[in-house]
Amino acid sequence: MIAESLSQTRVLVAEDDTTSRRILETILHRWGLDVISVADGTQAWEVLSGADAPSLAVLDWLMPGVEGVEICRRLRRLVTDRPPYLIMLSARDTKADLVEALDAGADDYITKPFDLAELRARIGVGRRVLALQAKLASLNAELSHQATHDPLTGILNRGAILDLLERETARCARESGALSVAICDLDHFKYVNDTYGHQTGDDVLCEFVRRVEGAVRPYDRLGRYGGEEFLLLLPGLPASHGAQALQRVCEAVAADPFVGRDGTEFSVTVSVGGVAWESGIATERLLAAADEALYQAKDTGRNRVIYRSGLRGA
Repeated sequence: MIAESLSQTRVLVAEDDTTSRRILETILHRWGLDVISVADGTQAWEVLSGADAPSLAVLDWLMPGVEGVEICRRLRRLVTDRPPYLIMLSARDTKADLVEALDAGADDYITKPFDLAELRARIGVGRRVLALQAKLASLNAELSHQATHDPLTGILNRGAILDLLERETARCARESGALSVAICDLDHFKYVNDTYGHQTGDDVLCEFVRRVEGAVRPYDRLGRYGGEEFLLLLPGLPASHGAQALQRVCEAVAADPFVGRDGTEFSVTVSVGGVAWESGIATERLLAAADEALYQAKDTGRNRVIYRSGLRGA
């Protein structure tokens, strides 16, 4: 049961005494752990501070290079949502030693010579803490995703795409970069909902997102702006290239019929209002200009792109 519960955990053993290190390796392997062992503190620090570091470590206090307590201090200064579980192993057995190790960042403390049952129990505690930590990190990631993504289409929601727009314009200002911004609005979407039902309307929105993402570059970003409106950011594209990219989006949406849940095929098109960012233009002005271009696309027949540049002179 114990071996089963400890399996799949990667653990670092840092112990400069060869005999003690080999005993620990043998015991931990027997319990089903994946063991990495080193003979000094410098090596231990390199392993624990590197990529894909073990989630659990048994550290001797006194080692050449870097002492175990110093490794604890360094690790606790690192910014991470998945800190390792650190067990200090030492012949020091006073209360002051225990307090110093815990203050340095150790999670647990075992004195030498260690008791086998105690070691097994304390490592079991460490693994349970790590499992809870992993679950919490997963829940936090899920909540963060829910807070920034549209639940229907899976793309960025309004708040997140507008925040990204602010960051992109700030980056362009720093680096003298280019950016094209577009508002895309599905044509006659109310007719789709009224004729084929809201479930089919939801399917159309998801399929629209799929087609747009297939027509743009992997690092272009699409967000749901509201209802059937979407905000598309094309970093690095000035007016000439931005208009061409948006035309490809328009063509990709209209290229093939959409299919209702009853198998009925119908066409869906999109109107797009695009603008080129220019230095000194506030995001509110940028969005207003894209919205004006979108209305012009709607008024002149839909299923088309109207792209504006030279906003400072407008």
